[in-house]
Amino acid sequence: MDTKAKLEQALKEAMKAGDDVTRRTVRMALAAIRQSEIDRQTTLDEAAVLNILQKEIKTRREAAEEARRANRPDLIAAAEAEIQVLQGFLPQALSADELNRLIQEVMAETGATSLADMGKVMKVLMPRVAGRLPGDQVSSAVRSMLQK
Repeated sequence: MDTKAKLEQALKEAMKAGDDVTRRTVRMALAAIRQSEIDRQTTLDEAAVLNILQKEIKTRREAAEEARRANRPDLIAAAEAEIQVLQGFLPQALSADELNRLIQEVMAETGATSLADMGKVMKVLMPRVAGRLPGDQVSSAVRSMLQK
């Protein structure tokens, strides 16, 4: 079962169980997926769905950070609860060692040796780590490996 189908199933279960946090969070994620499909005029593949979930998590992390600055524990708790729900639909995150190994493999495949080759590495690497790490973490790891 793909992630989108899992989200739709989770929405039904949350509605039956009366779980407002899960229902609200999954609805927002499905709305973002549907909007992206409408914008692109195509059905999204699994990697694109996982990327949207990553973006939704990033948005909630930013909201939690803003709530911390505003000293709003209620908003912090709500954002963190939504993050937990969304993370349940993502594959297990890559460890630093796994990421470094993947970067080295891609660098060998593409012949990358300097920062000028970062685009080539990212183009090949991102589909392999889709949904398992945020793009900014991958980018910073690639940058540090290419600078060595």
